[in-house]
This record gives sequence, structure tokens and C-alpha cells, in this order.
Amino acid sequence: MRKLALCDEILLKIEKPARYIGNEVNSVMKNRQDVVVRFAMCFPDVYEIGMSHLGIQILYDMFNRFEDTWCERVYSPWPDLDSVMRERRIPLFALESQDPIKDFDFLGITIQYEMCYTNILQILDLSQIPLRAVERTWEHPIVIGGGPCSYNPEPIADFFDMFYIGEGETQYRALLDLYKTCREDGVSRVEFLAEAAKLPGMYVPQFYAVRYHEDGTIQTFEPTRPDIPKTVVKEIVRDVSDTYYPEKPVVPFIKCTQDRVVLEIQRGCIRGCRFCQAGQLYRPVRERSVEMLKQYALKMLDNTGHEEISLSSLSSSDYSQLEELVSFLIDKCREKKVNISLPSLRIDAFSLEVMEKVQDVRKSSLTFAPEAGSQRLRNVINKGLTEEVILKGAALAFEGGWNRVKLYFMLGLPTETEEDIRGIAELSNRIAETFYDTVPKEKRTGKVQIVASTSFFIPKPFTPFQWAAQCTKEQFL
Repeated sequence: MRKLALCDEILLKIEKPARYIGNEVNSVMKNRQDVVVRFAMCFPDVYEIGMSHLGIQILYDMFNRFEDTWCERVYSPWPDLDSVMRERRIPLFALESQDPIKDFDFLGITIQYEMCYTNILQILDLSQIPLRAVERTWEHPIVIGGGPCSYNPEPIADFFDMFYIGEGETQYRALLDLYKTCREDGVSRVEFLAEAAKLPGMYVPQFYAVRYHEDGTIQTFEPTRPDIPKTVVKEIVRDVSDTYYPEKPVVPFIKCTQDRVVLEIQRGCIRGCRFCQAGQLYRPVRERSVEMLKQYALKMLDNTGHEEISLSSLSSSDYSQLEELVSFLIDKCREKKVNISLPSLRIDAFSLEVMEKVQDVRKSSLTFAPEAGSQRLRNVINKGLTEEVILKGAALAFEGGWNRVKLYFMLGLPTETEEDIRGIAELSNRIAETFYDTVPKEKRTGKVQIVASTSFFIPKPFTPFQWAAQCTKEQFL
């Protein structure tokens, strides 16, 4: 019988105990004796954030299709439980089996943003795993990092045994097979890592010597062994239609940041925004076939009971068969009153016909990303949107019956001036005015709602702005 890692006394004292008990709908349970490799998949943030991440859902499904592997999940405990675990020396545990992470073969950590770096140390510390990779033995899991931040791994390289650079569907099977062989043959941990470093996309920091300039930039980067590749090339899934994707995503017990079915319609982006790391990392553009998406959409809705499906990509309206897919979903979802969400829309490529069909089911807000308030700054970041196009797109949306629009902007972009910042409010006001100029009074269903949100620009590796300065806290204040 499955025993919880936390006793009732602790669960009753902490906030949202459902974060830690596992056993959610569609979570995978396997017999420990039937598997060879145990993999703990970690999102180093609170449960509600981690459960909203599509990448983990994809890898979780992929690993658990392997008969010899059991993949489980782990997230960062909230501070209330963190203090209890430290006080009582309770090791961090996986949700499915409730077993300590330190007893697993692998601890895979997806690194989506720099703000979670300290959470990675929290995960390792609570798991009772040595922080530095050189201090670990076969008594500890292989700690492997992935995700966008793994493309610039040096700031956290000391804490990872290895990094997987690129998309996870391609090389994990080969890595697991290598691990099984090395353990069966009694190979040392170091030699296993050396062999793993030869696999495509694998970067093992301890086999590379890095020298830095005085300003902190890399001067030289050389392998310390002759059989280790000098350059690690990212892994790419060539055919995103014939690959792993979850038919039964795990359904959380509590409300998460994205409490819906997520259908990834394509990877990559045809645009060239100079601040966007994802647009660089996930090139080239690869579309999933519309037939594959239709099948998975219906299966995922049936297997989860969610009342909303989100069509996910970096640029949803650039998907060549968007209209056909949306028309199909409308027909299938109308009776169930399932809402269709279209994030990442390009206001210059927006289809009024598609928008009107989506609204037939249930209204939700539309989201656009002008990114900058002034035309000058939009030109600097290569956004490729004029104010005329933005207002025309907004008018089309309002004509289609929408009255709530979310706008995403960035603060602190290179060359930004106070006039650019004021432009955010001015552009938002002009979009609101467009609603009243476009929609006759007798056809309005309520007041227009323009929600403008801002985030701070952070220079990202492999983008044209990677060497741009980031504003200080004082400048943002």
C-alpha cells in the first residue's frame, strides 16, 4: 500500500497539502520491481507553476512509455513545508511513489528562467544530494539539467553532472540505455559521464576547461579529454507530428496557473524579434500535422475533463492550418461548452473569420504583444508592427464581438526613453478609442477592457541583444 511521505500532522498544518500527496488523475504508477531506471522529473518552482509546464508533461509521458523506466515528478516545496522538512530532516520526495529523490537514478531539472536558480539549490539540499557534482558518487542520482537556461549553463555548471542541450525527445532513450549498460558492467560514475558526453546534445561540465576574460565573458572553452566533442550541438525533433505527446496529461487536484488542455501546434517562430530567446532556440519552424492535432485534442479533452483547450506556440496565427483546426474544434467542442484559447496571436496576421468562430463557443480575452509603446522602439527590437496595423487588428477583433484585450509590453529595452514608456499608456488608450469608433453603441455588450501588462527586459544568450545592459533595480524604480 502506498504510504505518504508526510504524516497527517504535517499535512494539516501546511498550506495546500494537495501539492505533495500525488495520486492525481492520469499520474503514472508502476511497480518498483518492474523497472530498471527511476527518473525524477523536477520543475524547481511551486506545484502550481510546475504543473502548468508542457515540457514536463511531454517528457513524463515519454519516459513512462518505456517499460524499463518510471518517471515521477517533484516540485519546490512552499516555505512552510521547507522549514518543516529541514527541522525534521525529511528528505524531498517524489509525488507518485513518495520515495526520497536521493534514491533515484536520475534527477532531471528543467531550467526555464534564471529566477529559479536558487530553487535548484533548495531541491538538491532538501534531497540530501551534495550540491556540487564533483562530490557525488553512485550513491546519488545523476543530476541533469535541461530547458532554455541550459543553453547558457556556466553560471550553474558546478551543480549539474550534465546538461541536455535541445529538445528532449531525441536522445534520452540512448542515455538510459547507456546508463543501464554501465551499471551492469560496474563502470565508474566518471566513466559513465565520459561516455554520456559523447552522445549528441550532452554537455558534461567536468570534462571542459573554461577560462574567462576579466569582464566575465568566456575566453576559451576546451574539452579536457581527446574523445569529448569540442562543440555541443543542440538536439532538434525533425518531425513533430510523429513523436511523443501526452494523450493523458496529469490533472492536478488544485487550480494551477494554466488549468487547461495544452495543444502544441508548432515549434519555432518565423519572426526575428531581437529580444526573444525562444525564437532563436527553437528554430527552425516545425508544424504538427492538423490530423494529429485533431486526434490528440479530442483524446486529451476526454481524458482530463478540462473545459478549455489552448493552442500553444510562439506564434499561433502563423500556423498554416489554424483555421481548419479551429473549425474542427468548434464543431467538436460546441456541445461541451469547451473554450478555445488562442495565445501568442500576431495582430498583423489575425483572421476575423477564425476569431468569430472561436467566440461562438465562449468568450475569452484576446492577447496581443506589441512589446513597445512607440514605433521607434518597435523598430529597434524588430517587432515588425506599425501602429496602423495594431489598430486595424484591434478593430477587427472588436468587430468580431470581443471587448477584452490583453497587451504585453516590456520595460528596459535597449535605447528606451521616457517617451517610449509613455507610449504604452497612449497606445492602450488609442486601442480603447478604436473600440468605441468601431462598435456602434447598440451592438456593445459592455465596456471595453484593455489590460496592459509589463515585464522587465532581461538580455538572453543567443539573441541580438545578448550583450545589452539590463536596467538596475534603481532604474526600474
